[in-house]
Amino acid sequence: MNPGNPDRPEPPAPLDGLRVLDLATLFAGPLAATLLGDFGAEVVKVEHPRKPDPSRGHGPAKDGVGLWWKLLGRNKKTITCDLSTPGGREVLLRLVAESDVVIENFRPGTLERWQLGWEQLSAANPRLVLARVTGFGQFGPAARRPGFGTLAEAMSGFAAITGEPDGPPTLPPFGLADSIAAISTAYAVMTALAGRDRTGRGQVIDMAIIEPILTVLGAQPIWYDQLGYVQPRTGNRSTNNAPRNTYRTADGRWVAVSTSAQSIAERVMRLVGRPEVTGEEWFATGTGRARHAAELDEAVASWIARHSRDEVIAAFEKAEAAIAPVYDIRDVMADEQYRALGTIAEVEDEELGRVRMQNVLFRLSETPGAIRWAGRPHGADTDAVLAGLGLSPGEIAALREEGAL
Repeated sequence: MNPGNPDRPEPPAPLDGLRVLDLATLFAGPLAATLLGDFGAEVVKVEHPRKPDPSRGHGPAKDGVGLWWKLLGRNKKTITCDLSTPGGREVLLRLVAESDVVIENFRPGTLERWQLGWEQLSAANPRLVLARVTGFGQFGPAARRPGFGTLAEAMSGFAAITGEPDGPPTLPPFGLADSIAAISTAYAVMTALAGRDRTGRGQVIDMAIIEPILTVLGAQPIWYDQLGYVQPRTGNRSTNNAPRNTYRTADGRWVAVSTSAQSIAERVMRLVGRPEVTGEEWFATGTGRARHAAELDEAVASWIARHSRDEVIAAFEKAEAAIAPVYDIRDVMADEQYRALGTIAEVEDEELGRVRMQNVLFRLSETPGAIRWAGRPHGADTDAVLAGLGLSPGEIAALREEGAL
């Protein structure tokens, strides 16, 4: 359905005609390819014949079918190909000749060892964009180390500022750095393609997972450079404003309050019965309020503790103060705002029937994205994709006999 006009036929997706080869495994590279596929790119997922993408085995499964893969593999055709074999190399080069983007996350030097480095790939297709997504980038003393998002969360400074002041550094229980790198990679691919429109030539993207997460951590480098300031762990509090925390309600639920704007801070304190503090000199700035966070937290927490979650949210909304319930996934799936936005999509799947997952990342009024299918079985499209390259059934059978497929 066209969201701008339900009676008008669907327009072509914005990335129709773009072919992406996803050679990566696990999360950052594959998720970047997923984001491109959501908006119409033809994504061909290339997996090892005997070693599927490990995400197929990550997390819970139903009837032996990995559920994480259903999300990560959506809108992708899946083929098997051993790139280290002569036959696999030739198959990839034929695919590259008819593709726009390759996304890979092998350790630096691996593709080169298989004679599939930038020199060979760009010779096969001078317009190719090659996105290389690794933990530490393509050069430097750490380049060849094994790299995962957890290491980026540690090295970027994220873990150092996360957790309670008297507790240990805290890692997120999900792929935060990988996801940030994935979104950044999709942006980098589109930027490189825009450059190709001007120059006629492709280029290499060097995406180090340790870098995008550092960008989203804010002004820490310039604070340190100019002031020698090192941001401490503050739990749920902020060094930039207060009150800002999670608070428990009378019925045992939790809410989060933010007062980044001065006017919101004043409304909150009037609501909880402490209007006099808004006249204090220190209350006039976010950093001043942060230095009195304990006093402000006590006032807000004690008021919230006397009311149910519904009462608290209603009172805050009436006062035009910023608040949100602390949700788990059950709440997310039932929330009216998420439902209105269509944030959770329902997809028909050949293995599991109907499945629900996150919808595409954003809404476009004229050329929207869509989930066309959930992650497909390992190698399900191998024969069809290779036939599309002009390989005969006999050639495909020979490649399979060789172990290349």
